[in-house]
Amino acid sequence: MASSHSSTSVPLPGGGGGGGGSHGVFRKDRDSSSRHYKPARSLPDVCPMEPTGDSRRLCDGPSVVADQHRWTVYHSKVNLPAALNDPRLAKRESDFFTKTWGLDFAETEVMPSFYLPQITKEHFSAYLQETSQREKIHERCKGICPAKDELDSTSNITNNHDKSRTELEQVPKIFMKPDFALDDPATFNAVLPWSHFSVAGGKGSRDVASSRLLQEKLSHYLDVVEVSIAQQISLRSDAFFHAMSSQHDLQDRLWATARAVAELRERTAAMQRAMCDGPLRALHRALKRNNCVKLQNKLKLMAAVHQTQPTVQLLLSTSEFVGALELIATTQEVLQQELQGVHSFRHLGSQLCEMEKLIDKMMIADFSTYARSDLNRPLEEDVQVLEKDRLESLVFGLLRQRKLDFLEVYSEEMIMAAKGIVKQCVMNTVSQMEEIDTETVVKLADQMRLMTFLQWFELLKDVFASFILFLKRIKATLSVIRNVVLEVLDSSQRSKLAEVAVTECGPGTPQPRDSEVAYLTHEGMFISDAFGESEGPAPGPDARSSSSRAPGQPRGEPYGSDSASGTTDSSSSREHTNPSSTPAGGAGITVNEDMMPTDLELGRVAGNIQELLYTASDVSHDRCVKFLMSRAKDGGLERLSSAEFVCLSQAVEHFVRDTEELCHRRSVSLRGALQSQANRFVHRFHDERKTKLSLLLDNERWKQAEVPAEFQDLVNSIADGRISLPDRKHTGTEDRKPSDYLTVDGQKYAVVGTVLLLIRIFLEYCQCVNDIPSITTDMLTRLSDLLKHFNSRSCQLILGAGALQVVGLKTITTKNLALASRCLQLVVHYIPIIRAHFETKLQPKQYSILRHFDHITKDYNDHIAEISAKLVAIMDSLFEKALSKYEVKAPMPSSCFRNVCKQMAKMHEAIYDLLPEEQTQMLFLRINASFKLHLKRQLARLNVVNDGGPQHGLVMVDVAFYTGNIQALRSLETLDLNMAEIWEQKSAWRGVGGTQAYPKRPGWGERVARVWNQS
Repeated sequence: MASSHSSTSVPLPGGGGGGGGSHGVFRKDRDSSSRHYKPARSLPDVCPMEPTGDSRRLCDGPSVVADQHRWTVYHSKVNLPAALNDPRLAKRESDFFTKTWGLDFAETEVMPSFYLPQITKEHFSAYLQETSQREKIHERCKGICPAKDELDSTSNITNNHDKSRTELEQVPKIFMKPDFALDDPATFNAVLPWSHFSVAGGKGSRDVASSRLLQEKLSHYLDVVEVSIAQQISLRSDAFFHAMSSQHDLQDRLWATARAVAELRERTAAMQRAMCDGPLRALHRALKRNNCVKLQNKLKLMAAVHQTQPTVQLLLSTSEFVGALELIATTQEVLQQELQGVHSFRHLGSQLCEMEKLIDKMMIADFSTYARSDLNRPLEEDVQVLEKDRLESLVFGLLRQRKLDFLEVYSEEMIMAAKGIVKQCVMNTVSQMEEIDTETVVKLADQMRLMTFLQWFELLKDVFASFILFLKRIKATLSVIRNVVLEVLDSSQRSKLAEVAVTECGPGTPQPRDSEVAYLTHEGMFISDAFGESEGPAPGPDARSSSSRAPGQPRGEPYGSDSASGTTDSSSSREHTNPSSTPAGGAGITVNEDMMPTDLELGRVAGNIQELLYTASDVSHDRCVKFLMSRAKDGGLERLSSAEFVCLSQAVEHFVRDTEELCHRRSVSLRGALQSQANRFVHRFHDERKTKLSLLLDNERWKQAEVPAEFQDLVNSIADGRISLPDRKHTGTEDRKPSDYLTVDGQKYAVVGTVLLLIRIFLEYCQCVNDIPSITTDMLTRLSDLLKHFNSRSCQLILGAGALQVVGLKTITTKNLALASRCLQLVVHYIPIIRAHFETKLQPKQYSILRHFDHITKDYNDHIAEISAKLVAIMDSLFEKALSKYEVKAPMPSSCFRNVCKQMAKMHEAIYDLLPEEQTQMLFLRINASFKLHLKRQLARLNVVNDGGPQHGLVMVDVAFYTGNIQALRSLETLDLNMAEIWEQKSAWRGVGGTQAYPKRPGWGERVARVWNQS
C-alpha cells in the first residue's frame, strides 16, 4: 500500500548503522510523481449509463425491486484492492463483505501453520534494543520538522486557493450581490457605464474600442467565474454523479413501493368489504337504537319532571311531606344532571325552591298543630302516641330540611298544656261541689282555698296523677322522635363506612368495561357505550314500567301512569336507601347526605330530646309548686295537723319518686317547696307542743298519777323497737284499769301526768321524722329544745319552788322532789333510744348534731343529783337543829333522838314508794352520814368521849335506839350505818395547841357525784 510519507531506512539486525548501499539498509524508491500536487481522482461511476432522458435505455438497466436477489455484472463495479485502498474514505465500512455476501462471510480465525515457528515479542527484543535510541531521535526530529510531502501538498493547495481567490477578487463586488438584477437602472448603469460613450457624436473609434474593452472585460469576468465554478464542480463531481445514480435507484424503488402500496390498498379494501362493513353497520344500528332508547327515556323523564308540581300538590294534600321533599330533591338533581340546558324547564328549579320553602313552613305549622292536639287531648285515652306515622314523617322531613328547632315548638306547647292540666283539674273538681259558688268566687286559687283539706288533697292527687300521665305521653312521643333521629344517624354512619370500604379497595379494583377500548365512530359515539348498552336486556314496556318511577316517589305508593314511568336508572341509582329505616307504614327512609344534618348535629338533637324530657319534669313540678303555694297562702298548709301534713308529704314524695323513675331527673322545686312548708309546719308543730308542755307543767301539782293502759302499751311498743305512735286500733284498752306505776324494762316508775304526755309528744316527733325524712335535722333540734325546756321548767317549779306561786302548792315536799327525780330518770332512760332513732335518719356527715342529746343527758343527770342533794340538805338542816339541843342525860332514849327517828321514818315513808330500793338505800346512807357528822360535832362540843363512862353509855343507848329504828324501815334492814364514826380519835381531831380540829365538810357537788356514781 502506497504511503504519503517518505520512507525511512530500516537497519538490518546485523548491519552497521551508518553505511549506504544494499548491505545493511533496505530503501524504498520514492515515486517522483508524488512530489507534485495532483487533484484527487474519483472512482469509476457506479452507474455506467447516465440518465439522458431516454426511458428505453433506463429500462435496460437492472431493477432494484425485481432483480434485488439476482447477481448481475453490474454488481462487479470495481476491483477489490482499489475499493480497500481508497484514500478518500475517512472511515471504511465495517460491513463491507457481510452486507452483500451475508453474515456468514466474516473473519474467521486462521489455523496456524505447522511449518512456521511461533514468533513472539522476545524475537524482536534484541532489534528493539539496538534501534530504540535512533527511534527516539527520529520521533523528536519528526515532531520538530514536518514531512516534506505535507509541506508540498499544503503549499500547493494554498497556492491554488490563493490564486483562485485573487482572480475572483478582480470581479467587481456588484456581481456577487444576492440582489443583482440588470433590470434595476442603478445596477445596469453600474455594469454598463454609458456615460463613457459619446452620445452626441457618431460611432467613433474611441467608442468602439471602449465597448470592445468592456466586452472583453466582462468576458474575462465570466471566464473567471466559470473557471471557479468548474473548479468547484470538479471538486464535488464525485458526489454529484453519486447523487444522480442514487436518484435513479431511488426512483426504481419508489415505483416498486407504489405498486406494493396499491396492491395492499386493494387487498385492504377487499377485506373491509368482506369483514368490516357488515359488523360496523350492525354496531352503527345498535348505537342508533340505543340513542333512540335514550332519547325516549329522556322524553319520559321530561314528562315525569313535568308532572312534578301536580304530584307535589297531591302529596301535600295528604300531608306526605317526606315524599314531596324527596320528589323535589330528585327532580332538582335530574334538572341539574340529566336535563341541564333544557329551555322549557328553565324556571322549574326556582319554582321547586319556592315550593320547598313553602313545605318547610307547612311542616313547622303541622308539627305545632300535632303537638298541640297530642298534648291537649284527654288524659283518659289509652293511646300513648297519637298518629305515630304522621309524627315520624314530620320529624324526618324536618331533619331532612335541617329544621332542628322543632323541639322548641314542642317545648312551648308542652308548657301551655301543663298550665291547662291544673286548670282543668280544678274546674272539674269545683264543678262537682255545690257548696262553692263559682259565680261569686271567680278565681281558681280562691276556690281551692274554700275547699276542705280532704277535698283539696283529693284534687292534689288528681293533679299528680294527671301530670304522671302527661309525662308518660311526652316520654312516648319523645321516644318516637329519638328513634327517628337515631335511625337517621345510624344510616349516615353506615353510608360513611361503606364509602370508606370502597375507598380502601383502591383505584385498582376492576370496574365494568374499564379494560374495553372505546373507538370513536363517525357518528360521534363510543363503541364501548354501545357494548355497555347492549349488555342489558332491551327495556321493553313492562320492564321500564316496573324499574322506573317518578323521582322521589315513596315505595309502595304509585302516582299514576304518567308519573310512574319516567326515571332512568342513572337518576334512581343516586338515591341512597337505608332498608333498615322504616319509620311509618313500611316507607323507607331515603337519606340524602347533602341535605341531612351532620352526625354532630344529630347527636345534639338527641341530647336536646333528653333535655326536653327533663324540662317536662321540671315544668310539671313547677306547676305543682304553684298549686301548693296557692293553698299555702294565708297559712293554709301551716294549720294542718301532723297527720294531714304527713299525708301531704307522702303524696308529694310519691309523686317525686314516680317522676324520677319516669324521667330520670331529680327535680328540686317541688321538694324545695315542700321543705319550706315542712319548716313552717315544724315550727308550728314545735310551738304547739312546747306551749302545751308549758301549760301542763304550769298546772302540774306534782302528785303521782295513774298510768292508763294506753300509755303502758305505748311504752311496751317502744321497748319492742317500734318508735312510733300506735294506730289506735287496739280494742279493750278502755276496760283495763290504770296502774299506779309505769313499768319500763322491769322497773317501776312513779310519774306525773305531764311526763306521760311528754313521752307521747317525743314519739310524735319521731313519727314525723319517719313520715318526713327531710325534716330530721330540724325536728331533732326542736326536740332537743323541748327536752331542755322540760328540764329547765321542772327545775324552776320544784327546786326553784315556782310551783308555790304557779300552782298554789303550800310547800315543796320530799315526795314532790322524789317524784320529780323519778320523772327525770324516766326521760333520761328514753334519751338514748331517741338518739338511736334519729341516727338512723341522718347522713353520716350529720352525726355531729347528735351531740345535743349528750348535753341534754348531762343536764338531766345534774338535775337529778341536785334533787338528791336537796333531800339530803332537808334532813341535814333538821339534824343540825335537833342535835344542837341534844344533852346526854336520862331518860333514854332522849327526846332528840326520838324526834330524829320520827323524821327519818317520815322521809322513808315519803320516798319509799317513789324511788327504787337502791336509790333509797343510797339516799339514807347520805342522810346517815350527815346525821353522824352533826352528832359527832355535838359530842365533841359536850366533851363526850369514847371512854366507857356514864355519858358514853347514855350516848350508846341513843345510838342503839337510832340504829334500831333505821334498820326497822323497809329495804333498810341490811344498811350498814357504821355508827362508830361518831367518836373522834385524838390523833384525828386534836388540833394544834390542844384545840379541836373538825374535818372539812364536803361540798354538795362532791357528795352528789359520789353518791350518784355509787348508785
